[in-house]
Amino acid sequence: MKKILVLHTGGTIAMKENTLTGGVSPDVANPLMDAAITIPEEVELLVEDIFNVPSPHITPDHMLKIKERIQLAHLAGISSVVITHGTDTLEETAFFLDTTIGNQLPIVITGAMRSSNELGSDGLYNFESAIRVAACPEAEGKGVLVVMNDEIHAARYVTKTHTSNVATFRTPTLGPIGLVSKRRILFMQELLETPHWDVDNVDGLIPIIKAYAGMHGELFEGLLQTDIDGLVIEALGAGNLPPDTLPPLKKMLEKNIPVVLVSRCFNGIAEPVYDYLGGGCELQEMGVVFCNSINSQKARIKLLIAKNRELTHEEFIFFMEN
Repeated sequence: MKKILVLHTGGTIAMKENTLTGGVSPDVANPLMDAAITIPEEVELLVEDIFNVPSPHITPDHMLKIKERIQLAHLAGISSVVITHGTDTLEETAFFLDTTIGNQLPIVITGAMRSSNELGSDGLYNFESAIRVAACPEAEGKGVLVVMNDEIHAARYVTKTHTSNVATFRTPTLGPIGLVSKRRILFMQELLETPHWDVDNVDGLIPIIKAYAGMHGELFEGLLQTDIDGLVIEALGAGNLPPDTLPPLKKMLEKNIPVVLVSRCFNGIAEPVYDYLGGGCELQEMGVVFCNSINSQKARIKLLIAKNRELTHEEFIFFMEN
């Protein structure tokens, strides 16, 4: 018998729509707790309502609690884990778990874009699909997976791309790594090995700034007056910044505040290509670290993990760049 731990955390998948106002909010009780679902044979579900909050309320402390519960369950013989989660921050929780737990056991995260009583609600179907993926042998060694709308995505690369469409989760450039069909779970891509670092704390203030045309240095100057532990920048193109941002950015680096750069583009990677004032080559020489395969919200999670691991400089560079 395969034991699967189900952790409900809230989100639209656990909400109801007010038929009078049209507003969607958490119900008194999670409707998934009593939902009739079909599960694979030889599977036993252990279900916990670990918390019931909208996904914008999720913090790194919530992520840490989920991680610790999964690790305890793994020691107790749980085969795999399914997590239901609000979609707004789902990718960040998935990335945190993937980076801290890695391939220890299959972890599948799912959610919904339509609440339980809306026409065309997708929550129950996604929940069943996630259980099927978590139960299949092929999920072993794949790390954390996001399953929605008949697609399987790697936590490292997936992102929410639409505010309301049920096909909101997409993996830029690479696409899904697998599909959920009526009878089979199909994996069609192999994943690259990535570094994993566990943490016991998630303390730290790490903001995200998005670059734009004509940007000056005031935002960076303002951040210099606060006690930030790092900064993530969504840079232009392949990884470039307007020249007026450079003086305060240099001051930040001189204060040993780690600065991590990603591209604000939906596809592609950030890399030091351009050799002009504010170009990626100069930024790298200044000490800015290029995080070349993830978006800004995931780079922030990664930087938070690195901060709480107290890595050496060499370990930090390797961890952030891979």
